Amino acid sequence: MILGVGSDMIDIRRIEQVIERFGDRFLDRIFTDAERRKCDRRANRSASYARRFAAKEACSKALGTGFRNGVFWRDLGVVNLASGRPCMRLTGGALRRLEEITPEGMTARLDVTLTDEPPIAQAVVIISAVLAEENGVFHQAHP
Repeated sequence: MILGVGSDMIDIRRIEQVIERFGDRFLDRIFTDAERRKCDRRANRSASYARRFAAKEACSKALGTGFRNGVFWRDLGVVNLASGRPCMRLTGGALRRLEEITPEGMTARLDVTLTDEPPIAQAVVIISAVLAEENGVFHQAHP
């Protein structure tokens, strides 16, 4: 069951300009430490930051809150699984919101896709509720 869908596009040059103008002040406000380490290792760090910025926007839309009701930029972190697949790590208000919208007996699944075709970066986030797994057995709560 789909709980929310969000999508966002951003001009990579805009992120590049904001980084040039505000530097660490902007980066510290928006990105987690893990995101900063990952982006700063990239050859085109502005595109990497732009993809993650778009993912945060898309996720806030999928949660149905935007950046209000206790959801902050750093509550939404883009991380990569060992396979390289991007996913979102939610904390704080974003995690609370995710828990609120996830039906009892279900587990939230966040699917994330990131792409860029300079000068544009794009992200899509789909939040789904799937049957919860307990001791290797899937179950669904009864009302």
